[in-house]
Amino acid sequence: MQQKLKELLEKRQEAIRGGGTERVEKQHEKGKLTARERIDLLLDDGTFEEIGMFVEHRTIEFDMQDQQYLGDGVVTGYGNIERRLVYVFAQDFTVFGGSLSETHAEKICKIMDLAMQNGAPVIGLNDSGGARIQEGVNSLGGYADIFYRNTLASGVIPQLSAIMGPCAGGAVYSPALTDFIVMTDHTSYMFVTGPNVVKTVTMEEVSSDDLGGAYTHARKSGISHLVAQNDKECVVMLRKLLSYLPQNCEELPQRLPYTLTDELRPKLDHLLPDSSSQAYDVKLIIDEIVDASSFFEIQAEHADNIVIGFARIAGRSIGVVANQPNSLAGVLDVNSSKKAARFVRFCDSFNVPLLVLVDVPGFLPGTDQEWNAIIAHGAKLLYAFCEATVPRISLILRKAYGGAYDVMNSKHIGADMNYAWPSAEIAVMGAKGASEIIFKKEISAADDQAAMLKEKESIYAEKFAHPYKAAARGFVDEVIIPSQSRKKLIKAFAMLENKVRKLPRKKHGNIPL
Repeated sequence: MQQKLKELLEKRQEAIRGGGTERVEKQHEKGKLTARERIDLLLDDGTFEEIGMFVEHRTIEFDMQDQQYLGDGVVTGYGNIERRLVYVFAQDFTVFGGSLSETHAEKICKIMDLAMQNGAPVIGLNDSGGARIQEGVNSLGGYADIFYRNTLASGVIPQLSAIMGPCAGGAVYSPALTDFIVMTDHTSYMFVTGPNVVKTVTMEEVSSDDLGGAYTHARKSGISHLVAQNDKECVVMLRKLLSYLPQNCEELPQRLPYTLTDELRPKLDHLLPDSSSQAYDVKLIIDEIVDASSFFEIQAEHADNIVIGFARIAGRSIGVVANQPNSLAGVLDVNSSKKAARFVRFCDSFNVPLLVLVDVPGFLPGTDQEWNAIIAHGAKLLYAFCEATVPRISLILRKAYGGAYDVMNSKHIGADMNYAWPSAEIAVMGAKGASEIIFKKEISAADDQAAMLKEKESIYAEKFAHPYKAAARGFVDEVIIPSQSRKKLIKAFAMLENKVRKLPRKKHGNIPL
């Protein structure tokens, strides 16, 4: 028996070594941790249980039978994060460059199946050179097996992806199917076709970082939801993100202990500029409304005319969607609509209530927007709010004009509670634009057209540029003093805690993709 135990311990040590000391050192030289080091940082101390440590590939072509590494380039298993069960896989770049083989994929699929069956999040730490070319279609089939499970798990359990090295070709589609992607700056990239192929086909010369680096995807494509400066920060972000989420779609997010005190926030009475055309930072308002230091912004670098993220209010986890007047006056456009729509759908999938802060002058006009399908993309946000059954509360801070008023979680599309500050302006359009249309003849006939326009603007504003017409119709439930906003929202979310709303029976809707 002692000899057999010795053999077992030797095999374990062989698996832990991965691709060997030299390759581990190269990984460290690049500023990257190994797969096992990443898992150790991610999970609570001593909780990781590995599955499939002794798995080996089955390939004999190209003399691959002589190149065997225990684990076959991916470490898989389960453990705890803040005492909550999670499943994890971490690709090991020191073994065949982390390339995916048939058995490598089988290990990942087993973890995903267990996560689904036991209702716990799955976290993928990606660092791979792509499909293992020696295996041909077997490795491609392995990717497809993973994609299929990503799709089945969508909306059932949270799926988080960390890109901590290369992720190219077919490998990118699994992270793209998950809920959130965190990338590490300078050490990770994602693209379907690399710089060499791009140069051959289009004659463009571009680096891997410029083509698909962390900030490229954070700012331009929006694929990267969060950017970390290194592996350690990436792991911290994953743990923090998970803290706002439930284990699965059947559970509620964890509620932190909170003792109610004086919830008035006098600063809110003074944050809006005197002029309705003047910009301000909506994040200052978010920070005053939610629990201290609890706002965790998502996709901060992309489409910054809308702000999304998680926060807590009296210990409850919520999702925040807010127009940002500091960027493009807070208008809705193609990118901001897509960004917010996907976030709203995620929150609805996992029972995260929604707080919507509205200050929107409308949709961005122009040929670029129309030709890039602002109609369809704006409809995505509309669709997302309409089908959301979680508690939904809107607070209109200032402008709520035209169709954008409807889209931003209005009462008409199923919002539970709609509040407005006295500064709210709810109308088809701004006073100036409306006056130019309604009073066109009088303005044209006037000797002093500018003075006449100003006079008519004042008349229109007095009639419509306030929240009381909407409140009179019940479209706004209450006009509130800004400093009382947090207090009102705490009570409203508590009141909606047991909300039940069911959609019509159907296979699924046809969202305008």
